[in-house]
Amino acid sequence: MNSISVRQAVLADLNDLVPLFDSYRQFYRQTGDLQAARDFLSARFNHGESVLFIAYAGETPVGFTQLYPGFSSVSLSRTFVLNDLYVAPSGRRQGIGTQLISAAIDYARKLQAVRLTLSTEITNETAQALYQTAGWKRDETFFVYHYAL
Repeated sequence: MNSISVRQAVLADLNDLVPLFDSYRQFYRQTGDLQAARDFLSARFNHGESVLFIAYAGETPVGFTQLYPGFSSVSLSRTFVLNDLYVAPSGRRQGIGTQLISAAIDYARKLQAVRLTLSTEITNETAQALYQTAGWKRDETFFVYHYAL
């Protein structure tokens, strides 16, 4: 078994991130488009709009998570949305998702954020089990609404 390493991604990791990001989008029933994935991630890096962590099994990229910064007016504090978490099928059941979540939590703590927020499909019970095992709690106070544009 290869050793697993997780670290904050940098622009030089783009070639490793693009196929993972494209596979993540396909998991959510989007059409594969490597160039669009590259353009999207490149823009996030170039504009400092997100923070990505990448996981490797040895030298092979096997997963990533992406955080988007936000703020809470009520608590006057920084927050993050853990918007994306993906582990390639070859890397599943090895604790990689847990390590990516831990890296995101550690990063948010270092920046004194008050919370991380995520959402997942109601039918994605595998992800829900991972989040609950990692200590995440499902919101029972607020409903979430979306307005499509």
